[in-house]
Amino acid sequence: MKNNMKKLSFLLFGLVLLLAACGGGTESKGDEKNNASESGSKGEKTYKIGITQYVDHPSLNAATDGFKKAIEDSGLKVEFDPQTAAGDSSVNTTIANNFVSEGVDLIFANATPSAQAALAATGDIPIVFTSVTDAVGAELVASMEAPGKNATGTIDLHPDTIAKTVAFLKELGVKKVGMVYSAGEQNSVAQVTEVKKIAAEHGLTIVEANAATSAEVKQATESLVGKAEAFYIITDNIVVSALESVIDVAETNKLPLIVGELDSVARGGLAAYGFQYYDIGYEAGQMAVKILKGEAAPADTPVQYPQNLKLVVNKKVADSLGIEIKDSWGAELLEQ
Repeated sequence: MKNNMKKLSFLLFGLVLLLAACGGGTESKGDEKNNASESGSKGEKTYKIGITQYVDHPSLNAATDGFKKAIEDSGLKVEFDPQTAAGDSSVNTTIANNFVSEGVDLIFANATPSAQAALAATGDIPIVFTSVTDAVGAELVASMEAPGKNATGTIDLHPDTIAKTVAFLKELGVKKVGMVYSAGEQNSVAQVTEVKKIAAEHGLTIVEANAATSAEVKQATESLVGKAEAFYIITDNIVVSALESVIDVAETNKLPLIVGELDSVARGGLAAYGFQYYDIGYEAGQMAVKILKGEAAPADTPVQYPQNLKLVVNKKVADSLGIEIKDSWGAELLEQ
């Protein structure tokens, strides 16, 4: 009996050891699997980028598309959170504050008001902007060469754009130029100030009308009929978002409409000295990639001017106004 009890004890003891060994092995494999998963996730970090766009119109949309494409081409794994303020400053602020609360890795701000709201919301999260006309005047950066803060990006005004546009208006025989813009947009005020300065040098007179919202654009444009011989619409987000209203007034009154970017030529403007907004968005995306990788910091990354400025003329509109397109313009013709 005593021998039988000993045998039973040995058997039970062996069984316990066997079960313990099996259990330990299972736990070890599980740990290895978990560790491998964590290692893989570290190698494929997903960055979160908040996109804040002031208003919806073709040029800004193209810039956002270009930004996303640059990120995609980089191979980085990114989750985008696109938001549009619809031209509302309070919504603009809310969007920026929400991105900060969510702790996004980077904010892409499309247009001056969006960039200003983002910078007001955070001094820590990197901000890359585009479609900004005067980054220094808007107090987004200390200087174009050395931003000095947590923001940098690309601007949408080539240094020669306004001078060339005013010269073009003069060549058309225009003496009084009508400008509709939103006085609430710093980028617009800066442009109008520069236009007035250069226009005075050429003997041209600028007549203005303010449109605080897109709903006011048509009435503001109509108020200039009889006072202006042509319209010059700069890259004002409010007005460009309602450009069809300006086009309607221009067509009805047979007045040339000079615009500030190429997308607006395709929509019905006569001509523009411009570039592709997709391109400045793409360049902003390339900046963002370097910042996310830790290869650059906004404070030390110079703000970039747009490249490849060119004159594009809408041939259909020119023909309807009886305007002869001169070879000396060196214009690229848009035929619709």
